[in-house]
Amino acid sequence: MAIRDKNHSREIITKAICGKGRKFSVVTHTVTPPHNPTSILGAWIINHQYEAVRAGDGIEVIGTYDINIWYSYNNNSQTDVAKETVSYADLVSLAYVDPHHRAATVEVSAEATQEPSCVEATVSSNGTSVIIRVEREFLVEMIAETKVWVVVNPNGASELEDKYLDFNSTSSSDDYEDLEPYLPDDET
Repeated sequence: MAIRDKNHSREIITKAICGKGRKFSVVTHTVTPPHNPTSILGAWIINHQYEAVRAGDGIEVIGTYDINIWYSYNNNSQTDVAKETVSYADLVSLAYVDPHHRAATVEVSAEATQEPSCVEATVSSNGTSVIIRVEREFLVEMIAETKVWVVVNPNGASELEDKYLDFNSTSSSDDYEDLEPYLPDDET
């Protein structure tokens, strides 16, 4: 619906989500403990910290986490924990970008929808290190000022208030009997 009558519309500048993106990553790290590992008893990712920064056409998530590996050595007769801090930078492309946003007002954010977690830990083929496979996922958003157009009722709100905004009136189930429920295609 295109309304060009300036008397019946307004242009509003507001902050809105003007870009979104998501990235799932699987990465491999190699940790070399002080003793040659015989077997892996456990592997954990802890102390995850990250921040989001604008980077070209996307958002870069920069962070660190600690890998802790509990392992046995000396033919399974002793155990130890190897610790290593890992740094990373994931560039997340924006799948949606509002071309009308004001670039000077851009703020970015990231949310870890899947915190980094170890999904596999194995002793390397040469027996001197541990290979860790880590999964992580981020959802990023770009927030900026943008313009929205709204239609203005030339008669003010009084007639709308009487008809639609009277919250003290009671409604009956008859008010809703002609409504069709929305069902997605796969549920019909």
